Amino acid sequence: MQDLIRRLLLELGEDPSREGLVRTPERVERALRFLTSGYAADLDTILNDALFTVDYSEMVIVKDIDFYSLCEHHMLPFFGKCHVAYIPRRQVLGLSKIPRLVDVFARRLQIQERMTNQIAATIVEKIDPLGVAVVCEGTHLCMSMRGVEKQNSFAVTSAMMGAFRDNARTRMEFLELIRHKSDTPAGAPSVAGLTCVSE
Repeated sequence: MQDLIRRLLLELGEDPSREGLVRTPERVERALRFLTSGYAADLDTILNDALFTVDYSEMVIVKDIDFYSLCEHHMLPFFGKCHVAYIPRRQVLGLSKIPRLVDVFARRLQIQERMTNQIAATIVEKIDPLGVAVVCEGTHLCMSMRGVEKQNSFAVTSAMMGAFRDNARTRMEFLELIRHKSDTPAGAPSVAGLTCVSE
């Protein structure tokens, strides 16, 4: 990879042997390995020690989860907030595992739409809940730095499954809850509980 990065620097008209660039190939490789570490992540290892059988039928929400990813079209960053909710059937996930699950899929070459669906589908597969909802809000540097150059635009994607797709009241309660900013300390995911509304 480092040889490829040196060649890239040459193609861009740079001198990879100058002082400021001598270690750039090594640094870029380390950065790319970290930013794409989701490919090597084992979801079972991450989640299986944090699945708990409980008698709980209320909505679980973890919102304002920071994510950072790379657009697969230009390999430029996109980043923002992810909000995840589910209604347990038999099992719940350890709350700290939900941000880790988001990281697994964010740390790949991605499009936001696929990432949103992958997060939701994994929760369905692992704990078979009554419903899952995922909303991602992202700023894309491929839009703000190049192309249309719209600095204040952002993309919102959602995946609604089970009760969140079928029940408009449940879906609207979730969307209303994530509209409010978290009062928790910076960097800490916020958690809200809401009784499931069924028609």
